[in-house]
Amino acid sequence: MSDHDPSDPRIRASSPSGEIERGRAAYRRRAFGEAFRILSAADRRGPLQAEDLDLLAMSAGLLGRDADLLALLERAHHAHLEAGNGLRAARSAFWLGFRVLNRGEPARASGWFARAQRLIDDSHSDCVERGYLQLPIVRQHMVEGNDAAAAAAAADIAQLGARFGDGDLVAFARNLEGRSLLRQGRVEQGLALLDETMVAVTTGELSPLLTGLVYCMVIDSCRQVYAFGRVREWTGALAAWSEEHEIGAFGSHCLVHRAEILQLSGAWPEAIAEARRASQHVAEGDERISAEGFYQQGEIHRLRGEFAEADEAYKSASRSGWDPQPGLALLRLAQRRTDTAAAQVRRALDGARGRLERTRLLPACVEILLADGQLEQARAACVELEEISMSFPTDVLAAMAAHARGAVELEAGDARRAIGPLRRAVEIWQRVGAPYLAARVRVLVGRACRSLGDEEGAAMELDAARAVFEKLEAAPDAARVAALAGKAAPARPHGLTPRELEVLRLVASGKTNKGIAAQLFVSEKTVDRHVSNILTKLDVASRTAAAAFAFEHQLL
Repeated sequence: MSDHDPSDPRIRASSPSGEIERGRAAYRRRAFGEAFRILSAADRRGPLQAEDLDLLAMSAGLLGRDADLLALLERAHHAHLEAGNGLRAARSAFWLGFRVLNRGEPARASGWFARAQRLIDDSHSDCVERGYLQLPIVRQHMVEGNDAAAAAAAADIAQLGARFGDGDLVAFARNLEGRSLLRQGRVEQGLALLDETMVAVTTGELSPLLTGLVYCMVIDSCRQVYAFGRVREWTGALAAWSEEHEIGAFGSHCLVHRAEILQLSGAWPEAIAEARRASQHVAEGDERISAEGFYQQGEIHRLRGEFAEADEAYKSASRSGWDPQPGLALLRLAQRRTDTAAAQVRRALDGARGRLERTRLLPACVEILLADGQLEQARAACVELEEISMSFPTDVLAAMAAHARGAVELEAGDARRAIGPLRRAVEIWQRVGAPYLAARVRVLVGRACRSLGDEEGAAMELDAARAVFEKLEAAPDAARVAALAGKAAPARPHGLTPRELEVLRLVASGKTNKGIAAQLFVSEKTVDRHVSNILTKLDVASRTAAAAFAFEHQLL
């Protein structure tokens, strides 16, 4: 065989057609990085045909190359038009509209959707593309809060996709239907639909782009209703899929989700590493991933007591367009800036849209308002959280509500009513694998036991909590529980008057100001003044912290 024999496979591979075929083969193998490199090189030597532009565009999207994705989709759209294939051009226009809509450009998206609809109408055909153009209608129903209409429309689209044998459209529509059902509180039905959708994902039935999109949409839907078991499972699967196929865009989303799950599971060094990677691997034109990565870093720094680092991370999240609440408010609480914390969490709640968004803020709201002495407002937030947990019955929401109820009852001085919900919260947090949250609740259980005269039970709960905090290096919590357990540094002079000391002891026993006033035969206003003086003299921000000081310094 001569050096220039055209039948030589080496010659064919180096020719334009051979190069394109290698790019196609790489795409079929789902080696998307390789496909992008090869097809891009071929495109530079001579413009690709419409079908190959489609492959190059999808590879760019999977790699997180957003600007390339949009430019290539537009080229593919015009190439299909020139080839006389209006329906394929409409498909390209749909994906262009879908992507720019997700980038926050609704007017531009509307233009592309309108063009796609015109091309479909001009074809005078019954085609699957009509189903794709109905997907934005489902999304609009969801934006308007009409989840019943969204679910019904999505179900119709799934039927259309099934009639045409288009697995991508079926999966997309069923995912939206499941999400709409979840938002209605039909959790069991919604999760069942999402699980069915994931069967198509994990068995490789979908196109690469839909595989990544459905992974992300399902994970986000499960996060919204706190179905953390599924989030953990699907996040792990997405991470493996992204790594196997050199995928960047979905990998970045995956890093944020993994950081959240690792934090919940107590793997804080790994969690902060993933959060940092997420903030560094932001997709072009989309700062949300980076912002969420910064927020997750702030959360872990705050729990470790690294307040300066937490503050900077929350500010970075804010600069990227992410409201750093409730983490920032909890940081201010830890810094004893209780008034600021209360103002921030109230503002965040006022701006929250929908019950599930409020759920993300309500546990912090209860904690901060209790620290601020706003018992009745904290109780109202607790009631709202309980109502939401009954509408969206998942274990994690049940634990959040039980934790809040126990904290409110304990602060109100009713340890007997507090102990039951607190123990339920501990059991759930332990079952779902959330050691830090379980330890936080065990501290409250220890306080309740002490109020009920069970010193041995209190010591066991506090010791168990302290062991978790020390293992996690949760320095602020470890210090607080050590103080409650009486294992802190020697007492410093407190400067309290005998009457203030008497009031402090009653505060530490769990009594409200009203109860203290009745026991001491003084006005509630007088007790308010005593408590204010106590907090000032002890340099603490809340009744809870004052009680901890009393235990630490053996003032009881």
